[in-house]
Amino acid sequence: MTDLKLNLRRELPEDSQAVEKLHERAFGPGRFARTAFRLREGVPPVANLSFTASVGTLIVGSVRLTEVRVTTGEKVLMLGPLTVDPAFHDRGIGAALMRLSLDAARDDGYRLVILVGDEPYYSRFGFKVVPSGRLKLPGPVDDRRFLYCPLVSDAIDSTEGMVLPAA
Repeated sequence: MTDLKLNLRRELPEDSQAVEKLHERAFGPGRFARTAFRLREGVPPVANLSFTASVGTLIVGSVRLTEVRVTTGEKVLMLGPLTVDPAFHDRGIGAALMRLSLDAARDDGYRLVILVGDEPYYSRFGFKVVPSGRLKLPGPVDDRRFLYCPLVSDAIDSTEGMVLPAA
């Protein structure tokens, strides 16, 4: 198979349908019941912090960052979903999207990104398990999968409470 050029760029409004189909293929209908999905439901991702990866005209990867808030009023970002088409796994697409989105969030002045995911995968980007009692999600989640990435060194120290939708 010929190596095709990967194009990384900000997600555009016209990408929405292709990205949703990518999420459907990767996560199935069960994604709607997850706590992280429920927090993002009805809240658009931050446009300048969400990116796609494409090969030719085919979108093969996507990462979105959505604003959520903590009961203390602080806005933080929730990462997700990070999606790569199964046919394009293990090519570094997810890692490239992660680095791009985290760098953009840092450049925009955000302090903290949270997600629900696998620590062994996300730790290479600076994610750690949220310290016990620091942040809570409003639904069921395995606490070992509730992760944070400080975009500034003391971000988790000043952030505490229930995570709620931004809207």
